[in-house]
Amino acid sequence: MNAVDTNILIYVNDPRDQVKQEIAVSLISDLVDGILLWQVACEYLAASRKLESLGYDRVQAYQYIRDLQQVWYTALPTWMVLDRAENLMNRFSLSHWDAMIVAACLEAKVQRLYTEDFGYSNIDTLEIINPFKAR
Repeated sequence: MNAVDTNILIYVNDPRDQVKQEIAVSLISDLVDGILLWQVACEYLAASRKLESLGYDRVQAYQYIRDLQQVWYTALPTWMVLDRAENLMNRFSLSHWDAMIVAACLEAKVQRLYTEDFGYSNIDTLEIINPFKAR
């Protein structure tokens, strides 16, 4: 199963970096076995407000999340995600929010997380891929 971090969803709707937008759109369109993490959906709705000056409004942001819910499984966190996140922060020096995303991925049995925010290629059983970085 595959998940994306908030930044990937933002690039889909942010026209300021056309190269990243094209990569993000292609990734989302081609993603097999996608999982929408609850935290990512919430972060996206908050972060997408930065796109309002570009004509992307709250109604569009909520509709985008609803559209993803129709094609991807939504993973809701349990309280165990907090414990796992604390452990990950200690082991990998992650920020709280990054640890929460990784913990949610591990709990949901996600195999790959697409993001540009991490300095790791693997955390426990999770493969972390920066789709904007040449391999």
